[in-house]
Amino acid sequence: MAGINPDLPFYPLNIAVLTISDTRDMTTDTSGALLAERLVAAGHTLTDRVIVADDVDAIRGQIGKWVADEGIDVVLTTGGTGFAPRDVTPEAIRPLFRREMEGFGVVFHHASLATVGVATLQSRAFAGQAEDTFVFCLPGSTGACRDGWDLVLAMELDSRFRPCSLVGQIPRYRGICP
Repeated sequence: MAGINPDLPFYPLNIAVLTISDTRDMTTDTSGALLAERLVAAGHTLTDRVIVADDVDAIRGQIGKWVADEGIDVVLTTGGTGFAPRDVTPEAIRPLFRREMEGFGVVFHHASLATVGVATLQSRAFAGQAEDTFVFCLPGSTGACRDGWDLVLAMELDSRFRPCSLVGQIPRYRGICP
């Protein structure tokens, strides 16, 4: 049965959080703050937290910087995944992927359906791998980030989750974490 096996070791990840918004700053960014708080509470390390405008070049620049940093295992983004004219996160980040994780959007929408109903259709949440860095792109609402972390990412980024977790695909944990 799927779940956390407390008898296994926990391997912490280095995670950066990017908020994509034209209107938020560090004092009003509740979504980025929630992700940062949740990942630290889970035992991971918050390596950086940045806010950029809804701009393709700004988004790509920041993601590219983190992907080039071998000390960052995972990037979580919040914002820019809807259908407003300035929502360009998928258009900015997808070209950086060498692999897309199609199942993430499916699982996120399934989890989100229980909390927001069919409004989940308004999200273009997605994930993939840029070089060896995993990037998960969540909507900008705090509720969506809560759903994304609590119902999906908390398990997938926990090395003790069975039958398997993504941690074994992180370069520094390959061969250590099945």
